[in-house]
Amino acid sequence: MLSDSLCRHIAETAFEAIPPAALANTRLALLDAIGVMLAASEMSPEAAPFTALAMASGTGPATLLGRNERTSPALAAFANGALAHALDFEDTFDAAPCHPNAALVPAVLALASTRATTGRELLTAMAIGCDLTCRIASSLTRPMTGWYPPPILGAFGATAATARIIGLDAAATRGALSLVLCQATAPAEIKYSTSTTIRAIREAFPAQAAVVSAQLARDGVVGFETPFEGEGGFFQIFAGGGYDPEVLTDRLGTYFHGAELTFKRWPACRGTHAYIEAALRLREAPGFDWRRITSATVVVGEVQQMLVMPAERKRAPTTSIDAKFSIFFTVALALVRGEVGLDDFDAASRGNADVLAMAARMSARFDPAAIPTAIGGIVEIVFDDGRAVEAAVPIALGHPTRSIPVSDMVEKFVACAERASVPWTRAAAGLLAHRLLTIDDCDDISGLFQPAV
Repeated sequence: MLSDSLCRHIAETAFEAIPPAALANTRLALLDAIGVMLAASEMSPEAAPFTALAMASGTGPATLLGRNERTSPALAAFANGALAHALDFEDTFDAAPCHPNAALVPAVLALASTRATTGRELLTAMAIGCDLTCRIASSLTRPMTGWYPPPILGAFGATAATARIIGLDAAATRGALSLVLCQATAPAEIKYSTSTTIRAIREAFPAQAAVVSAQLARDGVVGFETPFEGEGGFFQIFAGGGYDPEVLTDRLGTYFHGAELTFKRWPACRGTHAYIEAALRLREAPGFDWRRITSATVVVGEVQQMLVMPAERKRAPTTSIDAKFSIFFTVALALVRGEVGLDDFDAASRGNADVLAMAARMSARFDPAAIPTAIGGIVEIVFDDGRAVEAAVPIALGHPTRSIPVSDMVEKFVACAERASVPWTRAAAGLLAHRLLTIDDCDDISGLFQPAV
């Protein structure tokens, strides 16, 4: 059975089976996720209630990232999970709609704190879990109508990683995956609401569910025989039975999709990145003056429509996470300020008159033939003298074919760590970055993530 094959793979695949490219990206994913969560511990007011709840619920072995406090593994996963996507700066998988490490890293770190965990064990669990999320997402042949896929898909990879980190066998792993199936949910209403911030903190729920599921399975809760392919299993519930089992199991155990991860240059929805990059290219032209732009058009495909509609909302977003899901707003930031950074989505930036005036001049043209993928984009601008120019970016920076240098990833990590609620010094953050990128040699990862001043 399909579920049996997947569970044996999760429980039994060795560190040595993971190819170098996947291992290299797994180290980077760990570095990137921790850095982004550290920054969010101070910069995300949306996540503050989750951290407050964890802090008020007693102590335990698991670290609350960005702080000095510790709590239970489940609550640490809950609080740190709320940080994971809050800044929309974490890694993604361009080939399918998922963020494979967003729930996984907070979940696996929470359980790794309960036992002596080596760096190799951590990397193995992460690589297996990331790969599973990407495989499930890639195998879907029907859309997950009515659902919001990323946190649902991520719950299964996070559970695979937590099951592996605490040493569950194949049968117990099946139990953990069954238990998370009972909890994984995220309605599509998340993206339609004009006021909710749940889209920002969504990974709190799958991260916590993964930890609880692994712990309950360890303690003897028996799962379903077929949590994935069953008549009431994952694929039937969420995609009407529409999936390709051959895609799901292709090269299982020898190829890991973590080798295809994308790391973000800008803290916004991946679908905005090609447009940000195009706008920055236009801005580099000699004599460029954004004040002379009379109109700007973004050419979008199927996927990007949600980032430009409804147009009034996307031109003047009222929440940080909504601004990060707006091509109009992010392009306006790029044209006016010449960069899109962590500080560009607070209330002051969202209310900036120049940025809003630029966004108000923008419109979208739907042309799926010109923009066939989720990672391309075209920006066209017209100046007050009638001159028209455009920039096209078929594949946005960060894609595996246009990877960000490791040195830039380290600098991103350091900049994020400096912003934590209990900030790291540049020297301490740089040392932690080195330790994370050489974590294979670590005999016990506990204590690595405590703040240093």
